[in-house]
Amino acid sequence: MKHLCFAILFAISFLQAQSPASAEKPAAKPIAPDAVDQMATGLKPTRILPYKKIAEQELELHVFEPDGLKAGDSRACFLIIHGGGWTGGTPRRMYSFAAHYAKLGMVGISMQYRLYSKKTGVSVFDCVKDARSAVRYIRGHATELGIDPQKVIVSGGSAGGHLAAATALFDPVNEDSDDLKISPVPNALVLLFPVIDTSKEGYGNAKIGERWQELSPVHHVRPGVPPTIIFHGTGDTVTPFAGAKAFQEAMLKAGNRCELDINEGGVHGYLMRNKALYEDTLQKTDVFLKLLGLLK
Repeated sequence: MKHLCFAILFAISFLQAQSPASAEKPAAKPIAPDAVDQMATGLKPTRILPYKKIAEQELELHVFEPDGLKAGDSRACFLIIHGGGWTGGTPRRMYSFAAHYAKLGMVGISMQYRLYSKKTGVSVFDCVKDARSAVRYIRGHATELGIDPQKVIVSGGSAGGHLAAATALFDPVNEDSDDLKISPVPNALVLLFPVIDTSKEGYGNAKIGERWQELSPVHHVRPGVPPTIIFHGTGDTVTPFAGAKAFQEAMLKAGNRCELDINEGGVHGYLMRNKALYEDTLQKTDVFLKLLGLLK
């Protein structure tokens, strides 16, 4: 009987060892770099500057300087903010945008911000505070950066587009350490498939929680919002196109300038994956900024 029990146990152990459930799962395939990732390869900022320190974390601005820049210049600044649902991403993702505008004579900057995490306690409100702090830092250090403080353009993709809009719209959301005498409101906004509606019909409602309306751009449009251009695809199911359309309508009703460039059938992030669409976006943005007198 003793030998029979041993044999049964041995057989069970052998079968478990051969079971697919116990086998090591294959590693997930890495996501292939898209057009914008490929363009970032080899790009390197002129310098990296800390703009804010929270606890032990220093947040950085990745600065691309134009040729011939010197302290005391009055160059326009193009600040770009990466997406990733507020939970991921790095400044490198948007290097190609910053580098493009540096080539056109601006100071291009790709910024870092705290990432949303229940574990660390970082909220979307904290992400918003960082974006507003970054604009204040740029304006407060405009002379040494060679920037005209009245020519600051803020742009971003997806959640980064939300944070760009946040610099203009969410007046009560500020870091305690910020100098509130310096305005975080930019002179123009360039929003790429942005999170623009944080209701349940939009994106981010669950992450923000019951205070979602405080951070919903479409619910905060008012007269005096900076001139804005939005790039959005009608096939976007992540940040639905309806939100971008509603935002533009609210902006026009409030007497603000707002252009909506529509990509028929374009899914979320469409212009980041296709170099031709990316270049078309930059060309249209250039025209928009020239009309505003922000780009020569």
